[in-house]
Amino acid sequence: MALFPRKPKYTIVKIAKKRGNIPEDLWTRCGDCNELIYNKKLDENLRVCHKCNFHFTLGAHERVKLLMDEGTFREMDAGIEALDPLEFSGPKTYKEKLKKDQELTGLKDAVITGEGRLNGRNIILGVTDSRFIMGSMGSVVGEKLTRAIETAAEKKEPLIIVSGSGGGARMYEGMFSLMQMAKTSAALNRLDRAGGLFISVLTNPTMAGIMASFASLGDFIIAEPKALIGFTGPRVIEQTIRQKLPPGFQRSEFLLNHGLIDMIVQRKNMKEFLSKLLSYF
Repeated sequence: MALFPRKPKYTIVKIAKKRGNIPEDLWTRCGDCNELIYNKKLDENLRVCHKCNFHFTLGAHERVKLLMDEGTFREMDAGIEALDPLEFSGPKTYKEKLKKDQELTGLKDAVITGEGRLNGRNIILGVTDSRFIMGSMGSVVGEKLTRAIETAAEKKEPLIIVSGSGGGARMYEGMFSLMQMAKTSAALNRLDRAGGLFISVLTNPTMAGIMASFASLGDFIIAEPKALIGFTGPRVIEQTIRQKLPPGFQRSEFLLNHGLIDMIVQRKNMKEFLSKLLSYF
């Protein structure tokens, strides 16, 4: 005899009904406040969290679109690509990493440079992209930025470099990469002696060899809110000195209070603020 002569009106386990496929990548979780944000809303807010004001990373092309007048930007030195002078080989070769990130980002390397107009004013612009080997500075990045600096000096136009580089000097190129720090810094010194204007915009993250060279040499140094800015990351510093760092260490607000940067500007206000700053000169 069956223990349950009739089918019960309940079950111990609820089996979910199959539903139509839900498109992926509809939501993004904020890395600061953990808020779940609808991607369309995030894009409409220029990829800034509406809850905590955390500024997500932008790609180089997105940054150009944000700052430059539509249809005026002309990229310079677009065809330059990295070689493999050390024939670097690890879990992945340098050539494999370059190819992978070129496919991922659509960039030849971690920087875009060019000239165009910002609210009608001619400028030279450089933007590094942290999606490409963490925005690290190899020979191509150093060469393209140096050419942009020299073009600014030649044409007597303002130079703006937006830094989003967490990788510093690119280890795959060894000393060839490290020398780019001196190369870009020397070019900026020549620009300064020629009376040129350089505005450095620091975004999350701007670290290591980038921060130790051109990014820290602006006549004006502007940062987005809550950007991580420094040389070595906080975790490594704590492990080295075995001391707890102050709250907010190496964030824009901390650095503004301690005099390393000149001002913090919201992303939505950046273009207008830069335009106003340029009008003073």
